[in-house]
Amino acid sequence: MERPRGSPPLANPLLHTGKRAPAFTLPSTEGEPFRLTEMRGLWVVAFFYAKDMRNGCVAHAEAFRNSAKDFDKEGAVVVGLCADSLESHQVFVQKSALNFPLLVDKDFRVATKYGAWREKKGNGSRYLGLVRSTFLIDPSGKVARVWDNVRSRSHVEKVLASLQEEKLR
Repeated sequence: MERPRGSPPLANPLLHTGKRAPAFTLPSTEGEPFRLTEMRGLWVVAFFYAKDMRNGCVAHAEAFRNSAKDFDKEGAVVVGLCADSLESHQVFVQKSALNFPLLVDKDFRVATKYGAWREKKGNGSRYLGLVRSTFLIDPSGKVARVWDNVRSRSHVEKVLASLQEEKLR
């Protein structure tokens, strides 16, 4: 489907509720590769962010850190995905005292499969870039919820509330 000329990019053109979440295996700050398929039976919150130690990304990750016990109580695994190196991720985990793994999405391969790496526009031009996105994946491996172009300070609370709602269904 072609977009009309001058229209904004589509909101996540690849993944939507009910679709199977693309499987992936990525290096993790916890030492062992993280395999999404090994998380079957658990809820997974996967959030994509642009850069380690960037102000907005730090605030986003620290908000998940601050709510980790709540996600734990709900039986959810939280992971952050970014293209930065494992060494950079380890520094980020240490400096921000993160209590969940960061995954190395080299060359934005997984972000592309999830529709988080796509066309953006700014300053009058179009370019490829990472759209800050969060995915709630249910225990069967399907996408339960998608948050696209995340900028809200209350985003983590919304993710937690949606997780709790989904578990009641």
